[in-house]
Amino acid sequence: MFDIGFSEFFVIGMVALLVIGPERLPKVARTAGHLFGRMQRYVADVKADLNREMDASELRDIKNTVTEAANSMQDAMQSHVGEISQEIKKAEDEFGKLTNPMLHFGLAGGAHAGASTAAAIESGDEASPQLDLGLGDGDSGVPAAEKDPESARSSS
Repeated sequence: MFDIGFSEFFVIGMVALLVIGPERLPKVARTAGHLFGRMQRYVADVKADLNREMDASELRDIKNTVTEAANSMQDAMQSHVGEISQEIKKAEDEFGKLTNPMLHFGLAGGAHAGASTAAAIESGDEASPQLDLGLGDGDSGVPAAEKDPESARSSS
């Protein structure tokens, strides 16, 4: 630390023996040892505090880096999800056009007819020929009078 060799230390000890005297030299040496030990502990505590602060600083930097990476990953994922949902919507529209040739070739009777046909296709409901022709009650080809004879008698 101070680059003091053995010979210099020996000279300092001899001078201290002559100046302090042989009676007080052990007490002074003990006190100097205690002070030197306290100084070493203090220096070690300061080093430990500095190391902890450096580690905390590095951890904050790492945390910020990881947070930035997570945010950029989330933004990228959201943009990809948006692109994929647009592609799915386009595919659904094309599929709707392909499943209804009238819409595909633009032969549907106006926008309202095309929308109702597309809604019927999406819901899976198919219009029965009886409903289109006005025959029966729409549930089957059996007229209403044949299904419920009592209502047919009361109406006659």
